[in-house]
Amino acid sequence: MPIRVLIADDHGIVREGLRMYLQWDSELEVVGEAADGKEAITLAEKLHPDIVLMDILMPRMDGLAATAAIRRSLPDTEVIALTSVLDDAVIRQAIRAGAIGYLLKDTGSDELCHAIHAAAGGQVQLSRSVAVRLLADQEQRTPLQPLTEREMEVLRQVALGHSNKEIALALEIAEKTVKAHVGSVLSKMGVASRTQAALMAVQSGLVRLDGNQET
Repeated sequence: MPIRVLIADDHGIVREGLRMYLQWDSELEVVGEAADGKEAITLAEKLHPDIVLMDILMPRMDGLAATAAIRRSLPDTEVIALTSVLDDAVIRQAIRAGAIGYLLKDTGSDELCHAIHAAAGGQVQLSRSVAVRLLADQEQRTPLQPLTEREMEVLRQVALGHSNKEIALALEIAEKTVKAHVGSVLSKMGVASRTQAALMAVQSGLVRLDGNQET
């Protein structure tokens, strides 16, 4: 089954260009286009895409509000912010709204296709400049509740950018069990997305990507 993609951008030429780029990947299918946030929500609820490519600055409703609404009503639909806005406050708002990724519009077509595939598998996708800003800004906090040993293992895998399927294979557990652990981790850490959890884990030292982690 192809990955179903909804494009939300208020510029028709941008939507046309994205559709043209994505059609070269036989595993991606553009199922709809929206010109503003409200239309993005309506089409997402009708079409149930796997991925929404979401512009931030749009009329009627911006991409931040639309992202939050889609993530609330369609938790299995991932949203990638695709924008020209490189602003710390906007990046934080997009992540809090539930976006799994934040890419700039100068992202190459191959990189964009890769990001869509990865996000569909639950992997966090950030432009390098965005990741640097988020890591520098992320508050150093600890979870609201202690994580179990298994949840720590799952969190480290999330911080490494692994998908639920990859985590399941690595830990030799069912993919639905991974999904349940991820949900528990997000709740205990008081965050809304895998992106926030990964950034908090690395920045606070709760998880180290050199193979060690705190207990």
